[in-house]
Amino acid sequence: MTKTPIPKELPILPAKDIVLFPHMVLPFMVMEEPLFKLVDDALSGDKIIGLFTVKDEEGRPPENLYKVGCAASIMKMIKVPEAGLRLLIQGLARVTVEDYISKEPYLKAKVIPHYDEYKKDVELDALVTNVRGLFHKVIELSPALPPELDMVATNIDEPGILADMVASTINIGKSDKQEILETFDVKQRLLKVMGLLNREIETLELANKIQSQVKADMDKAQREFFLRQQLKAIHKELGEKDEYEAEIEALKAKIEKKKLPQEARKEAEREINRLARMNPAYPEYTVARNYLDWILELPWQESTKDNLDIAAARRILDRDHYNLEKVKKRILEYLAVRKIKPDAKGSILCFVGPPGTGKTSLGKAIAEALGRKFVRISLGGIRDEAEIRGHRRTYVGAMPGRIIQGIKKAGSNNPVFMLDEIDKLGLDFRGDPSAALLEVLDPEQNYAFVDHYLGVEFDLSKVMFITTANILDTIPMPLRDRMEVLELAGYTVAEKVLIAKKYLIPRQLEANGLTERHLRFEDEAIKNIVLYYTREAGLRNLEREIASVCRQVATKIAEGEDVSIVVTPDNLEEFLGPQRFYFEVAERTMAPGVATGLAWTPSGGEIIFIEATKMKGKKGLILTGSLGEVMKESAEAALSYVRSQSKKLGIPEDFYEYNDIHIHVPSGAIPKDGPSAGVAICTALVSLLKNRPVRSDVAMTGEITLRGLVLPVGGIKEKVLAAHLAGIKYVILPKRNDKDLKEISEDVKQEMKFVLVERMDEIVDFALDKRRVKDG
Repeated sequence: MTKTPIPKELPILPAKDIVLFPHMVLPFMVMEEPLFKLVDDALSGDKIIGLFTVKDEEGRPPENLYKVGCAASIMKMIKVPEAGLRLLIQGLARVTVEDYISKEPYLKAKVIPHYDEYKKDVELDALVTNVRGLFHKVIELSPALPPELDMVATNIDEPGILADMVASTINIGKSDKQEILETFDVKQRLLKVMGLLNREIETLELANKIQSQVKADMDKAQREFFLRQQLKAIHKELGEKDEYEAEIEALKAKIEKKKLPQEARKEAEREINRLARMNPAYPEYTVARNYLDWILELPWQESTKDNLDIAAARRILDRDHYNLEKVKKRILEYLAVRKIKPDAKGSILCFVGPPGTGKTSLGKAIAEALGRKFVRISLGGIRDEAEIRGHRRTYVGAMPGRIIQGIKKAGSNNPVFMLDEIDKLGLDFRGDPSAALLEVLDPEQNYAFVDHYLGVEFDLSKVMFITTANILDTIPMPLRDRMEVLELAGYTVAEKVLIAKKYLIPRQLEANGLTERHLRFEDEAIKNIVLYYTREAGLRNLEREIASVCRQVATKIAEGEDVSIVVTPDNLEEFLGPQRFYFEVAERTMAPGVATGLAWTPSGGEIIFIEATKMKGKKGLILTGSLGEVMKESAEAALSYVRSQSKKLGIPEDFYEYNDIHIHVPSGAIPKDGPSAGVAICTALVSLLKNRPVRSDVAMTGEITLRGLVLPVGGIKEKVLAAHLAGIKYVILPKRNDKDLKEISEDVKQEMKFVLVERMDEIVDFALDKRRVKDG
C-alpha cells in the first residue's frame, strides 16, 4: 500500500459532527468566512489540509479539538452563493497534533502522520473474516444500507482500511468513530469495530422485532374487526343479538329504571347512543362504558332514614366518647331541628383539637347516632384540585374526584362525610384544592356540585360534612368561614384515667385476647402512666402504653404461664421501663431570673421556662431560643417596661447602663412565637434584677404593654391543662380571660387557683418569692 507523504505543517479545518477516516471520501461544507482563506491557500498549494473533529461546542479551537485527526486532500471545490464552499475531500492518513504554530488567520499545526503497519497472520485473517461477516449481517438487517456495500467490503484487502470503512458506514456516534480513528494498532482497531458491529446487530434485531410485533398487532386488530362484522351479520340472519347489542339494551333498561335527575338522564342517553354507534374495539368504548357505570351506580335519589330518637342518639354518643359535651350538644340540636323540619340543609362542622382527642372516631359515632352511612377521606398532602373535582374525561385514566367517589362508596346521598386533616391541604401549579372545597362546603351552593368527570350536577345538600383539623391558622379564611368550628381541647389527668378505665383498657384487652382475669390496672398505675410515660393532650400514647402492657401479659400466657396480673405504681416500671418524664418546675425556678410560662401548640398546651441573666456590657439585649418576631418584640416591650418602672419596682435605675441582658427560652431547636409569653419574660427580668426567685408553683400567660397592662390571650383551656399536668398550683391569667375558665372542668378548678390580673405589678407582687437570694 502506497503511503501518501504528509507535510509536517498543515492548516487545520475544524469539523463539528464529522469524523473522517483515511481513504474515505466525504462532502464537507465550509460556511465561516475566516476558513475561506484556508481553502484558497490549500488549493493554491498541495491541496492537503488537516480535518479535526470538535469535542464540544462550548469551547473554542484549538482547545476543543481532538488531538488525533485525518490529513485530507481537497478533490473538488464548489462555491455556493450565500451558503459558503462545498468541498469533496478524501482522507489520506491519521495525524496527531504536535504543536499549534499559528491561530490567525486560521489554525496551523505541526503534525505527525501515522500509517497502518501490521504483520499478516492467522489471527489477523480471522479478525478480517469476522468483521466482514458481521458487516454482512448489519447490511441485511438495516434497510438504510445498500447491498453493494457488502461487495465493497469483500474487495478491500487492507485490514486497516476495512475497519475504517465499516466504522464510517454503520450508525455509531461521534465519540465511537473518534475512538476508532485514535486506534493506530490494526488488530485492536478490528476488535473494536467487531464490538460496535455486535452492538449494532443487537439494536437492529430488537428494532425489527418491535416492528414485527406492531405490524402483527395491527393485522390482528383488522382481522378481529372483519370477523366481528361477519359475526354481526350472522347474528342478524339468525335473529339473535350479539353480546354488545345485549349490553347496550341492558344499559338502556338500567337508565329507564334508575331515578336519574333530568340533566343526568339526558347525558346518560346521549352517551349510550354514542356507545351504540361505536366499535367495541376502540379505546373510547371503554371510556364511555366506565362513564355510564358511574352515572348508574351513584345514589342520585337513594337516602338512608335518619334516626330521630334523641335519647338513643345521646346513649350512642355517651357510649363511645367521654365528656365532649359541647360537640354532643350540637349533634343533638341538629337531630332536633331535623325532627321538626325534615328538609333542613346539612351542616358543615369543623372539629379542631390536638391529635388523639377523638375527632375521627367522633365522626363514626355521629353517623351511628344518626343512622347514616359513614365515609372518611384524608385531605392531608392533597395538592391537586382534580382530587376534589375530578378529571375531565379527555384525560387518560380520568376518574371522578374524592367527593363523588365517597358518595358512591356510601351508597346514599345523605351520609356523614368526614374530611380529615383539612388543615394540611397543599397548593401547587395543579390548582388549589381548598378553593375547590369552597363549593362543596357551602350549603347555598353544594346542591348543584359539578364534578369535572361527570359533567352534571349532583346534590350534596343532604350530606352532613364534618372536617377535622389540628390548627385553624393554615385553613384559608373563606373556607373557615363556611364551617362551624367546635374545639376539642385536651383531657385532664382525671379524665384520662376515667377514659382509660372505661374505653382504652377494655379495647386493648379484647384486641390482645385477654380478660380482666388476666390483667387489671389500679387507678394510681393509670395515673402514673399519664404523668410519667406520656406528654400529650390526647390519648394515643396512653393507649399505646396500655397496649404494651397487654402484649407482655399475652406473651406470658402464650408461653404457658397461668397469669393474673395487677398493674400497680410499684410494678409499673417492670412493664414500661424507667419514667420518661419528670416535673422539673421547682428545680428550674429555684434561681432568680427564671419564670414559668404557658404556651399553646397544635398538640395541646405546654409549660415553657423563660430564663434571664445579665453580664457586664453596654446596654445590649440578646434573645435566643428560636424566637419569632412577635416574641422578640414582647421581650423588648418587657425590658422597656422594667426600665421605665425600675424605681417603682425597687430596681437600681442604672441597671442597664453597664450591663447586657440575655433572655433565653430552652428547647432552642423548636420555633416559638406569639405575645402570650410577655408577662413571663417581664417576671423573669424583675426576678433577676431584684435577685428574688419566682415561686415554683406559679405559671403565667398574658400579653404585656409598655404601660404594664396585661392583655388577654388565647388557648387558655389547653394552657391550664398543661399547668395542671405539670403540678402547678397557681395560674396567673389576664382578667379579661375570666370567661374562658368556664370551659375548665371542676376537678381541675378544685386542685388549682387562678389569679386574674390587670397590671404587671400585681404579678410581681404575687409571683416573686419574698426571700432574696444572696449574691455570690
